Amino acid sequence: MHIIDSHFHYWPRQMFERLNRKGQFPYAEPNAAGGYDYWRREGDGGAVNSWAAWHDLDRQFEYLEGLGPHRIDVVCSIGPLSVHFSDVSPEQGREDALWWNEEMASLQRKYAGRLWATAAVPLQDTGMALEVLDHAILDLGLIGVNVPGSIGPDPNIDAPRLEPFYARVAELGVPMFIHPTDAVFAKMLGGYGGALHLSLGRVIEVSVAASRLVLSGIIARNPGLKVVMSHTGGALPYQAGRMDKNSGAAQLPKPFSEYLKGMYTDTVSPHSAGMGFAIDYFGIDNVMYGSDYPCWDPAIALRLLEELSLTDEHKAKLFRENARRILGLDAASSADQVRRAG
Repeated sequence: MHIIDSHFHYWPRQMFERLNRKGQFPYAEPNAAGGYDYWRREGDGGAVNSWAAWHDLDRQFEYLEGLGPHRIDVVCSIGPLSVHFSDVSPEQGREDALWWNEEMASLQRKYAGRLWATAAVPLQDTGMALEVLDHAILDLGLIGVNVPGSIGPDPNIDAPRLEPFYARVAELGVPMFIHPTDAVFAKMLGGYGGALHLSLGRVIEVSVAASRLVLSGIIARNPGLKVVMSHTGGALPYQAGRMDKNSGAAQLPKPFSEYLKGMYTDTVSPHSAGMGFAIDYFGIDNVMYGSDYPCWDPAIALRLLEELSLTDEHKAKLFRENARRILGLDAASSADQVRRAG
């Protein structure tokens, strides 16, 4: 079976070596697992962690090739590190985002047709965000953009000053990935070796971020905005009725759930019932296969999906065709060929 994994992470080791030399927050330091601990600011009490597999793309591909009679292509999103580019000064965020995007574009060219990559943006400054976005999509050919759940010290991604950014993403027609960043609820849900935050905090963060985009009217004013929520849409599909019941004060033109159902999500949930509910709620056309590798084992993700007894037609959509359509992968591949020929 040909599979496109819409939720896959690779972090260039060179990025962390750059951060390792800073000597001040935020910074990274090597850990015993062959990866890095990324520290946002003093007193945060937690770090974004990686291990060796995050930084070895060849090793990741070797693992995917051993999963049976499948061809698995991948879409790289930044994941929790996306907070960094909007956590530093605008100038530093711009510099780091440009470096990241160039590096990911080079991998997209090297592994053409097997790997697609998405952009980092520095959201502290709207003008810089627009500049970096256009460069990433129009010049480098990246297929989408990552938005963190918080921007620097401000936990809100629905600031009015960012309206031109969201309008431009919609105009470009590229997907916007929302992934939790380990930033917003880390202190509130601390302790227990990270068990509470990792299991619940990330679900809450992506839910709050997407809800702010809806309740602020950003989605209503930019109907072409393709929002891809990670982790089966967080808690929102399960609480959509409550959101409809209590969101009248936002004075939206339509019920909250109508905007939510216009978004897209992946199958990253270590629970087949959760995967099935996401498919039932959003519809088979709006859900893409995702493994969250190396955070989660693709072998388990594939096994859990087999428990759903999907039809062959639905499998084709879930595992491959939806990603091609929603993320514009075929168009991106054609544009890459033209770019290389030129």
